[in-house]
Amino acid sequence: MLPLLFRLTFTSLGSQLLLYAIAVGVVGYIAFNGWRGAQGPLDAKKGTREPASTLDRFLRAAAFGGIGAALAWYGLKYALPAGAFPGAKGEGIPLHTYGVLLAGGFIAAVTVAGRLAQDEWRKVQLVDGRWVDVEGPKRREQVMDMAFWALVGGIGGSRLLFVLVNWKDYAKDWTQAFSLGGGLVFYGGLIGAAVACWFFARANGMDFLRLADVCIPTVSLGQCLGRLGCFSAGCCWGDVAPASASTAVHFPGAGLAQDLFGRLGGTSSLAYSSQAEDARYVVEATGEILHQAVPGAVRISDWAAQHGHTLGIYPTQLFESVGQLVLFVGLMYARRYRRFHGHILSLWLMAYAVLRSTVELFRGDVERGTLHGLLQSLGSQGLADVVPLEAWYNISTSQFISLCMFAFGAVLLYQKGRRQGEAAGLGPTPSAA
Repeated sequence: MLPLLFRLTFTSLGSQLLLYAIAVGVVGYIAFNGWRGAQGPLDAKKGTREPASTLDRFLRAAAFGGIGAALAWYGLKYALPAGAFPGAKGEGIPLHTYGVLLAGGFIAAVTVAGRLAQDEWRKVQLVDGRWVDVEGPKRREQVMDMAFWALVGGIGGSRLLFVLVNWKDYAKDWTQAFSLGGGLVFYGGLIGAAVACWFFARANGMDFLRLADVCIPTVSLGQCLGRLGCFSAGCCWGDVAPASASTAVHFPGAGLAQDLFGRLGGTSSLAYSSQAEDARYVVEATGEILHQAVPGAVRISDWAAQHGHTLGIYPTQLFESVGQLVLFVGLMYARRYRRFHGHILSLWLMAYAVLRSTVELFRGDVERGTLHGLLQSLGSQGLADVVPLEAWYNISTSQFISLCMFAFGAVLLYQKGRRQGEAAGLGPTPSAA
């Protein structure tokens, strides 16, 4: 595990000026892309868009530039030392493996989605004596443009669900919900990105279900790489495994975690940070976790402090990464046999719900939110005691969402499939009088 690749610091005046210049350049580039990608009003009759006016381009460039400036402001505040920027924290720019792999997964997903969109809407016409695809490239650019809004919606949704799940931690100071620290939740990001994409499809005259069929397999591709990032950071970790388990892994503390150059990175894996504060007991040989001391059991926090790394735990991040890769390949193959728009989406909703619910059975990070924790936070300690923390029926927030998602996918598959069958003359025929 490699939580931190390396850290860039900006202590000299030259490095600070260079960072300012880069920030200005990035904001300018984002605004320019907004200007360049502006489109005029949609002609409902022709199904095409009119050329963008100067005002349309300016407003879009201003919106893109404003978002870029806000991100740059947060970045400079975090990276620069005190005195070089108002309220600066002087953390530098740590290059985390998690961030690199997450960004790599996003870029891979967007690139593949763009290519699939071009093939999906391919429309060849004879133009000036040459056969030209007049529809595919435009749709590809639209999907690439949509990726920005999906990113914004995904980050907002994932952060919002994290705050809701851990609302008690933010009740005393709600402004901490907007801080740079804190976690993200995949399901929240998925919902937020889906809402953003729905509005984008509606604004651009695209069939949302058809668009979803194109893009949803690439979500699994991105998650395949993203979960490898989780493994490197030691987040989304598994439950304690028996000492004899061949699949068990250990996540390092700050005293052992090194960067890319073999130096101590000073950053603990999140799994270690959690176990270092865990007051429960564990029987190392069996992996059984207890709330009271018994012969042969040791306090989890004491064990972690003594060894400098976690107990052996299941690598649930790798389980899901492999599952997502299989899901991506399977859905790409299933695209050949689509019967209706929304077919691939419904299959993904059901398959991922099963995958996620299965992986959740091996998860050990109770911080992600469980039924036991929810009942506790609502002040129902009696009911919380009926649902022990380690019980199999103490479902997590993600498992609850998975159940809802599977049901939605099944209904979508049934209803759309039934309509498709009836349209093809395969539906029920009226009985003779």
